[in-house]
Amino acid sequence: MPPLPRVECVGSAQAAFRGVWIAKGRACAAQSAGPPATDRSTVPITQHHEAGSVGHLLPTVELAGRRVTRLICGGNPLSGFSHVSAELDAEMIAFYSMPTIQALLDECWRNGINTFQSRGDRHQMRAYLEHRQRGGRMQWIAQTASEFADLSANVDELVRYEPIAIYNHGTHTDNSWHAGAMDHVHDVLKNIKDAGLPAGLGTHIPEVIEYAEEKGWETDFYMGCFYNLARSYKSAPAVDREAYARDQFPADDPPRMAAVLRSVRKPCIGFKIMAASRNCTTEESTRHAFDFAFAELKATDAVVVGMFQKHKNQVAENASMVREILASPTKCAVPPDPPG
Repeated sequence: MPPLPRVECVGSAQAAFRGVWIAKGRACAAQSAGPPATDRSTVPITQHHEAGSVGHLLPTVELAGRRVTRLICGGNPLSGFSHVSAELDAEMIAFYSMPTIQALLDECWRNGINTFQSRGDRHQMRAYLEHRQRGGRMQWIAQTASEFADLSANVDELVRYEPIAIYNHGTHTDNSWHAGAMDHVHDVLKNIKDAGLPAGLGTHIPEVIEYAEEKGWETDFYMGCFYNLARSYKSAPAVDREAYARDQFPADDPPRMAAVLRSVRKPCIGFKIMAASRNCTTEESTRHAFDFAFAELKATDAVVVGMFQKHKNQVAENASMVREILASPTKCAVPPDPPG
């Protein structure tokens, strides 16, 4: 496949999460996630006219040679995956048109967040391309799109859009784990490395990370879910209307995953720290979830949180809260307890 044409980037944009938990009438919606081995200089980028300075960035960690803010914007809301209800899925899809996705990314940059994570499907490839064409400076961590029949071809296509890293989709990883087919996952990681990008492994199961470490897999980082949503084969909500109903968020899950992420030397990204909106129904519960995550993860780790901008500016609220927490970290030993 030929490389993308060079683009001259111009312009800027604006705006973007923690909305309404439709199923329970709650005030918070679901969450879901420093640059590549490819040379970013091949795509000239001009400065956003409202871009934050380096000093304005939230605290950063190193991920495969790039500086990534410890708060990463997650992509589940952009694709309508609320992990709450079909109604909230539809609301997210209706809200996140291409212009509002661009506004979300600009609002992240303006509030000191320099990285987002999302599915590596063609919709998100296009979203990142448009962001770059408009002068955007956000970094993209891409997730493999499990619906592609050939994930190696998916990886090859993603590389053309210059994400800073690619990781294997957690649901694909975990279903392979349950099927005894982890060699397939290992092959995807090799494909990513062969393409010249840092390779990450996503999972909801702590034992998967322990397995990859024991086997000496060529991983550059891990994406670990604070809640094990894959205790058995995990079906997609698009084809299984009961998929969300089987999601479990027990309070003893986050300490288990956090302990595993803390035990590995490689950088890790914790996701679903808000239990797909269940831990952020109030400002106090939101702060507690952030406090717990940053206290339990390594200082070299980050978190990814989906942000739904329809009802209020969750980007600004989350960034401000994380900035305060990381300025004066405290030990928070009590994990969040999502309401039943």
